[in-house]
Amino acid sequence: MILLISLLENIYKISIAILLLCSFFYVRQFKKIRRERKLSFFESAIYIISQIAIFLWLASFLLLRYGSYFANGS
Repeated sequence: MILLISLLENIYKISIAILLLCSFFYVRQFKKIRRERKLSFFESAIYIISQIAIFLWLASFLLLRYGSYFANGS
């Protein structure tokens, strides 16, 4: 049972990494398109949502990883 939980946690971590990588490429693609032409409403919305999602993931990752360090004042 512990092995199964460990496997699922690893799959979860890999899926987050893949989604994050795809988001970075998606944002880069929208930046390239934006230089060529104006983005449609849907493209603009996805571009902004992707940037916000990346920022929120980074902030939550840092808080989860180093939050206890900042809370203790060490």
